[in-house]
Amino acid sequence: MRAQNQIMFVFLSIVIVLIIAGKNFLSQPRFGKKPSGHRLQRILKSPHYSNGSFKNISPTPDLTEGVSYFKVLKEFFFEKKERKVPIQPIPSIKTDLLQLGKDENIVVWFGHSSYFMQIDKKTFLVDPVFSGAASPIASFAKAFKGTDVFGVNDFPEIDYLIITHDHWDHLDYKTVKEFTPKVRQVVTGLGTGEHLESWGYQASVVTEMDWNQEHVAEQGFKFNSVAARHFSGRGLKRNQALWMSFVLTTPSFKIYIGGDSGYDKHFAATGNTFGPFDLAILENGQYDKNWRYIHMLPEQLPIAVSELKTKKLLAVHSSKFSLANHPWDEPLKKIAANIDPETQLITPMIGEKVELANPSQKFSRWWESVE
Repeated sequence: MRAQNQIMFVFLSIVIVLIIAGKNFLSQPRFGKKPSGHRLQRILKSPHYSNGSFKNISPTPDLTEGVSYFKVLKEFFFEKKERKVPIQPIPSIKTDLLQLGKDENIVVWFGHSSYFMQIDKKTFLVDPVFSGAASPIASFAKAFKGTDVFGVNDFPEIDYLIITHDHWDHLDYKTVKEFTPKVRQVVTGLGTGEHLESWGYQASVVTEMDWNQEHVAEQGFKFNSVAARHFSGRGLKRNQALWMSFVLTTPSFKIYIGGDSGYDKHFAATGNTFGPFDLAILENGQYDKNWRYIHMLPEQLPIAVSELKTKKLLAVHSSKFSLANHPWDEPLKKIAANIDPETQLITPMIGEKVELANPSQKFSRWWESVE
């Protein structure tokens, strides 16, 4: 009996230590904070919030019917897929962003969903992740070799920092904190501002939007928030902040800034309301048949492109992290093969300058030379 009591004591001690360690880990500043105070009161009034969390427009299960989390984890960690991570470094071009001409209208992609835009003399930075990993654990979801060639010091002042949602591969604590002195305004989804303010951003520079709202940022520049089909969360509790896509209208261009999203009727609705677009930026990667409702599958992307009525497509959400089971270069191969020839497909290397007003600009199939 005494031995059993000792074993029970050791077991309970281990459990208590693990609980304390887990609590301490989750209480680190990089996990952000849940909405409170006036922000929470606003969230409670949102038509897209009920029973303690934000909801998608259509019912959206985490996993495809008939799929278990055990199956997903087994496939991800134990089933080998060809070239999930490239052997060679990803190629890049180090565009000097500090020496851009004021009249240049350009986009520069940094891998995954991070990109910089200079449009009509204003600068925009979307979902920057330059810390080397898309995870709270640095050894997990590490950036591919060659992808982290830009840092905060390579950027000019940012007029608008745009955060589509609070997942680790879109909202990076280290990167966003380092950008604080360079950012003039932040545009994001309802609830995400709580993270940013806890990391040093002033409430006065953060604009949070619910779906279907308009924010006139300054004369000639406005943001319209539109729905996406996804989820949010940096810790154990999900969907406390809203996942977003945006329509950016400037004096010269109209651009669809797509956040992560499974396919649904919102693409056609956005295209009918705001299209046509000069450029659509859409996720293309980190998909899986097992979670088809929260990330688009390759065969659905051309449909969304058509429904958005866009002249150009920049396909992102690939080529930097391995967060799904497909080969690292599969998303680029599939979209290059299946895109409507009437849509200009933009496939720049990391850091390569994309000229928004140049319909004849050519891009290499750079991924074909990477093993």
